[in-house]
Amino acid sequence: MALRLVVAWILTLASVPVFAAEVDGFRVWTDPEKTRAVLDLDTHADYQLFTLDNPPRVVIDLPKSSLDHALTFLEEHAGVIDNVRHGSPQKNTLRIVLDLENKSSIRSFLLDPTGEYGYRLVVDLFPENHAQKRSAVKQLVDKQKENRNVVVAIDAGHGGEDPGATGKSRTREKDVVLAIARELKKSIDAQPGMTGVLIRTGDYYIPLRDRFEKARRNRADLFVSIHADAFKNRKVSGSSVFVLSRKGASSEFARRLAASENSSDLIGGVTLNDKDDMLASVLLDLSQSATMEASHAVAESVFGSMSVLGKTHKNHVEHANFMVLKSPDVPSILVETAFISNPSEEKRLKDPAWQRRTARSITDGIQNYFYMSPPPGTWIAANRQPVRHRVVRGDTLGEIASRYRVSLYSLRRINDIKDDKIRVGSELLIPTT
Repeated sequence: MALRLVVAWILTLASVPVFAAEVDGFRVWTDPEKTRAVLDLDTHADYQLFTLDNPPRVVIDLPKSSLDHALTFLEEHAGVIDNVRHGSPQKNTLRIVLDLENKSSIRSFLLDPTGEYGYRLVVDLFPENHAQKRSAVKQLVDKQKENRNVVVAIDAGHGGEDPGATGKSRTREKDVVLAIARELKKSIDAQPGMTGVLIRTGDYYIPLRDRFEKARRNRADLFVSIHADAFKNRKVSGSSVFVLSRKGASSEFARRLAASENSSDLIGGVTLNDKDDMLASVLLDLSQSATMEASHAVAESVFGSMSVLGKTHKNHVEHANFMVLKSPDVPSILVETAFISNPSEEKRLKDPAWQRRTARSITDGIQNYFYMSPPPGTWIAANRQPVRHRVVRGDTLGEIASRYRVSLYSLRRINDIKDDKIRVGSELLIPTT
């Protein structure tokens, strides 16, 4: 009886399928918190992973899998990985070993095909006692200083395994928005009293919730997410500025766009562990209501500035349920700089001069907002100069007053305007509140 059970157990194990794969490629890149190694596979595969010490290394076993070329990676992206090698410790088992410079915490998972990528085995390596913690402490101290700079967190969408949208000429969204984000940081850093912080500094992926959490750790006064999305109709064009909507999207385009962006990661929430449920709910609602009001104000300012630069997709700020905009205490906006699916705009997105002009336009809108509503204790609050608006075709006094959240009476009075006529190209002084 016992023998029959053992035989039955062995036969059962033999009937369990073992997924085998061929390793097609190997890539490594590093962000400020981790090193990510990716094995490209031709199909879904089973694997076993374990770590060894003295020296530290990660061992990956892939049953019945194969590899017909050497594994290499770029040294500038190596991070904690010192070397990679492979072999066969036993028949029909491919073993890949990552030699590490330092002991690290490990996280691994398999990804299904998406976009231009097939199946991928991802190994994230988190080195112990990295310098990021010291940097966060320094930023917190700097934030608390009087006459501090306003901090703008700049988030280049997508990255790494998530290329975002792709244009007709194979331009990838993740690449062009990172270039624009870098230009935006340069432009913001060049303004007195302002500092830009890049959420993503290279080609790697950051989960959506971690993006605004990183902004909060940097004590950001504003979070700006940069994108360049696509639409099925290649004729659709123009820039857009989005803020969070509690009721969902404001148009079919916004709904489609929000669903696409949110699919990159699981939706998370905010917890207030030291409060009871009712109080936590009230505090969060109050905080997010004030944050959404500020978000809308800065979005109006940025939208007004970008409408001077070129065509906008709509004639108003749009609302959508983007996960990346859900910080309860950091005003947040999402800027769709152009449509990468439109051939003409795809060409502009790759143009460094256009990238700089777009970054400068966004900076102007952000600067105007902070000069109107400077955070207490900042350099801008102590030294701000008058805000000026250059009149463009289609502007009216009422729309300008609404955009800058000032009364029509005060706008007329400070500019000595007797009627509603304004000249295109003239500058209006905006009263500060």
